[in-house]
Amino acid sequence: MSLQLTQQAADRILHFMALDDKAVGFRVAVKKMGCSGWGYEVALVHEINTDEVTIHDKGVTLIVPKDALDKVKGTTIDYEKQGINQIFVYKNPNATGSCGCGESFTTG
Repeated sequence: MSLQLTQQAADRILHFMALDDKAVGFRVAVKKMGCSGWGYEVALVHEINTDEVTIHDKGVTLIVPKDALDKVKGTTIDYEKQGINQIFVYKNPNATGSCGCGESFTTG
C-alpha cells in the first residue's frame, strides 16, 4: 500500500498535530459525495480503529480505513498555496475522472 506525503503536506499536518496533543495521526478516508462518486475526508484523529491500517511517512502516521485502501493506494498528498487559499491536493492514479468542480472523483 503506497500512500505518501510531499514534504509540504507532512509539514502542514505536523503543524496541526502540534496544536492537538491528543492527535495520534491523520485519517485519509473516502465517502460518497459530489457528482462523480467519491470525495476525500481527512481529519486528525485521537485513536486508531481496528478496521484501519497505518502508514508512516515523513514523521506522520497516516490512518486509512481498510475499505478505502483500493481507492487511495498510490496517492500522493500535497499541500499547495493557490492565491490566498491553501489546500491539500490529491494526486490519485486510481482516479479515472472527476467532476467539474473537483469535489469528487471516480475510480475504474
